[in-house]
Amino acid sequence: MSSAPVKIDHPLYRLLQEENIQAFNAARARGETVDLSNALLRGLNLRNMDARGLNMGGAYMKQSDLRGIDFRETNLEGASINEANVSGCYFPDELHPHEIFMSVELGTRLRYRRSRE
Repeated sequence: MSSAPVKIDHPLYRLLQEENIQAFNAARARGETVDLSNALLRGLNLRNMDARGLNMGGAYMKQSDLRGIDFRETNLEGASINEANVSGCYFPDELHPHEIFMSVELGTRLRYRRSRE
């Protein structure tokens, strides 16, 4: 996993960069998906984004507004949520609250073992 965040050449990523969450969620409802691993998502308003089933491992979301996102079915392994607003978020059951706190407060990467089905 790369430690440097990257910009992704994909229409759904561009919608997130434009903070057009309504169009992003509509595309997801039509079955479209995007790999957001190591994605640069710094400082964006991503409120209520449909993150179900996405790979956001290693994503860099410093100072982003993540309120209301349900991450329970999202890969967040190695993601950073430093100074992000996480009010109302659901996180994967395997992700310990201390990991979330450490990432928000100190910028550490989220570490946990995902359940394998």
